[in-house]
Amino acid sequence: MKRRSLILTGAAIAAWPFKALQAQEAFPAKPIRIIVPYPAGGVVDVQTRAMAQGMEFGQPVVIEARPGANANIAAEAVARANADGYTLLVSAPFLLNNPLLEQNLRWAPKDFIPVARFSLSPSYLCVPASSPARSVREFIEMARKASPALQYGDGGSGTTQTMATEILKQVTGIKLDPIPYKGAPPMAVDLITNTFAVGVLPSSVAFPHIKSGKLRALANTSANRSPQLPEVPTIAEAGFPEVTVLSWYGLHAPTGTPPEAVRKLEAAVQAALQKNDTKERLTTAGGEAAFLSTADFSQFMRNDLQMWERINRMLKK
Repeated sequence: MKRRSLILTGAAIAAWPFKALQAQEAFPAKPIRIIVPYPAGGVVDVQTRAMAQGMEFGQPVVIEARPGANANIAAEAVARANADGYTLLVSAPFLLNNPLLEQNLRWAPKDFIPVARFSLSPSYLCVPASSPARSVREFIEMARKASPALQYGDGGSGTTQTMATEILKQVTGIKLDPIPYKGAPPMAVDLITNTFAVGVLPSSVAFPHIKSGKLRALANTSANRSPQLPEVPTIAEAGFPEVTVLSWYGLHAPTGTPPEAVRKLEAAVQAALQKNDTKERLTTAGGEAAFLSTADFSQFMRNDLQMWERINRMLKK
């Protein structure tokens, strides 16, 4: 009996590495949670759902909105989550901008590793339909003459949209006072009712109001005109190329996440974005499929960080 027991024990020990490998390869073995740092129904939430619907894991993919504190609540939650691949953060330029703009953050960029980029999205410089401004230059002249200063909708200091407004203020010398919001949807409602004078809105929020005639788009802040609204000039065409900014969305995981889990997540994003229905959902949500692998996304973020560092130095002058 003792000899038989020893043989079984030895066999179990010999099989352990194989079983451990099997356990690693089993990812994902439970639902994957994707944390969106902005309100439900906003551009980031809608585009994340459009992409995640095409991910095939054999496990549910749960989208959870955790808005607030300029995306810092969600970032901190994911930074403190288990680094096992089951909790992901939807990343955007805030991941680069917030550490440049804010002190005493309870997370840092080093707490995350890139998984994949999944979309790009234009934003629009909008005014109420009742505004006399029909171009960017007309709005700037209106703002220069205004007393007291005009107000703008501020969706968060690290967002691409607010940064575009701050750059416009800097390069034109106009004064605009911010009205803080937790996200773009409530901001759009108040812009329609003329609560404030101007706002940069992501396309998924701005587009239906522009098409219905409730808002007027003066410019697209991306580098190229959007197929959705080809008649709207880019901000560079309007005469202010310095204000060109890019909205992108991706997935980040906590640092320490196993490489095999990252590879499977990356592959799932890529496969989802190759599906025509996923591309159509993203287009309907005001974006476009724009996959970058883990390595390419890392390089993209290094380049984007250099741009935002230059912009922040300019804004601090």
